[in-house]
Amino acid sequence: MTVIAVEKDRATVEIDGKRRTLVRGQTYSSGPASGAQSVTLAAGAGGHFTAEGMVNGGAVRFIVDTGATTIALPASVATRLGIDYRKGPHSVSQTANGQTQVYIVKLNSVRVGGIELQNVDAAVFEQGLNVALLGMSFLNRVDMRQEGGRMTMTLRF
Repeated sequence: MTVIAVEKDRATVEIDGKRRTLVRGQTYSSGPASGAQSVTLAAGAGGHFTAEGMVNGGAVRFIVDTGATTIALPASVATRLGIDYRKGPHSVSQTANGQTQVYIVKLNSVRVGGIELQNVDAAVFEQGLNVALLGMSFLNRVDMRQEGGRMTMTLRF
């Protein structure tokens, strides 16, 4: 592995002749021999899996949440990413804290490790959410395998 460039929150490396940009805190796995896109995450405090990712080209820290129907973004994160979420349709979401209003948006791209998806559904919360959740609108498109404190996600389609 050769380090090509280092910036504030990311580094570009060359591995086996291929350049990859990794965001701070992201783990890298060469993945299956088939060349499928994959990422391996390590469990953090309390056993939760977090992932450094990119939404529409901007850095986002996610908590992996199989109980979230879609990717869920706090309004502050959506605003920082330049997402004009208030133009999206309104909906009501049932959360652990009760019902709350959300805005439905379509994210151009979502990247976690070596997996990048386009046109991913998301909900933006103006209240009651202070962390981005990597929900089932992303997770339904990957195979997940957990062993001990590690989770490997591999792109399905």
